[in-house]
Amino acid sequence: MRVSFCISIALRAIVLVTLSVYVIVRLLSFKQIFFEHAGIRLTQSQVAAPTNIAGPQHIPKIIHHIFHNWRDPGNDTLPPGWASMRQGCMDLNTSFEFKLWTANASREFIETEYAWFLRTYDGYRYPVQRVDALRYFLMLHYGGIYMDLDNGCKADLTPLLHYPVWVTDGGRGALSNNILGARPNHPFWHRLTLSLLPYNWNWPVPFVSVMYSSGQWFLTAIWEEYHALLPKPDSANPDHEHRLYRIMMDGTPGADPWVFFSHQEGGGGTWHTWDNWFFEGIGEHLFLFFATLFSGIALIGWLGLRCMRRSRGYTRLPILPSGYAV
Repeated sequence: MRVSFCISIALRAIVLVTLSVYVIVRLLSFKQIFFEHAGIRLTQSQVAAPTNIAGPQHIPKIIHHIFHNWRDPGNDTLPPGWASMRQGCMDLNTSFEFKLWTANASREFIETEYAWFLRTYDGYRYPVQRVDALRYFLMLHYGGIYMDLDNGCKADLTPLLHYPVWVTDGGRGALSNNILGARPNHPFWHRLTLSLLPYNWNWPVPFVSVMYSSGQWFLTAIWEEYHALLPKPDSANPDHEHRLYRIMMDGTPGADPWVFFSHQEGGGGTWHTWDNWFFEGIGEHLFLFFATLFSGIALIGWLGLRCMRRSRGYTRLPILPSGYAV
């Protein structure tokens, strides 16, 4: 009985140590996702500065929104809050074309333009993965600006059209895919859309499956891969700059102001699953997480060693009052 108990403790220790090593290795491989990113950092104020508005306009005047109604399929009426946010953008950007991509229109677009991806698109386990993938294909095919429906406009977005490709950067962790800008057929979007196939893994937890197969972690990983392949910036030939742009959208107090965009509080997170709170908690309490993890490993290891010693037949001798063992 004692031997089987010790074996159980030992197996748990092995599993926990293996899991810990795996987590550490994965975090080391993900380090480029969570720290300083490649590309050219631009605040919204810098983009809006008159000196930066001059020059060619690379991005077409199109604003894309996606609405897939998972709760009531077939009902394509936007919720009032999102409809209001979208209308606000339309009022401030009257010269733009606005496209609203419903579930049926989205699938038809993929089937018509990117039939090679349709099987993967239909096979995604989580609906948000289709929304993620669709926005990338829209950037590749049409270009323009993509915006989540819980993001709004605070100004005319025309100054953002002078940068061939940009993503938004919240200043903490991975880059964001909630607002994107691109000229059509840029090589970055070719690389990213082709990478959707090898990254399409179903991980044990939904959050990781979404984030690393099509979401923000995926976008950030491909962003870093793309920049790693670019020639080094040449200060003598600034026209040879090939790096892409990160438009800052840091919402922490004291950060650079938001000139172009707004965000509806509580408007996002429609895809969140049971494990979101866990990973968000890890991100906010990283030191506590690792302290708890290694403390658990040490405790189980100590229990395992103690148990194994007892299973070998050793017993502690009673101590006589005189101090001699019998």
